[in-house]
Amino acid sequence: MANRILITDDALFMRVTLKNILNQNGYEVVGEAQNGLEAVKLYKELKPDLVTMDITMPEMDGLAALKEIRGIDPGAKVVMCSAMGQKNMVVEAIQSGAKDFIVKPFQPDRVLEAVKKLLAA
Repeated sequence: MANRILITDDALFMRVTLKNILNQNGYEVVGEAQNGLEAVKLYKELKPDLVTMDITMPEMDGLAALKEIRGIDPGAKVVMCSAMGQKNMVVEAIQSGAKDFIVKPFQPDRVLEAVKKLLAA
């Protein structure tokens, strides 16, 4: 059975890019959220195996969503996605329970490495 992944990013282009990388490598994208509020709601509904989470988003940012999801499910596997120059936020995300982070623009090999490593854990 394919691993189920929820993609969270406020930019449609980034969601499409990630979805293509994951789908082409046998992963099932079960949902897409445009902000942290949607991500938390979809996490509860879909119970994905892994979540990719953008840090900077409207309504609820990725750090707040990460903390809520980890509150619901302490074992949640969340990979943060950030642009260069957000080092402090990445450090805070890791301290808040994120398992890894991927830098934008996405490099397919790096995305797959992070996803494989987490889903194997």
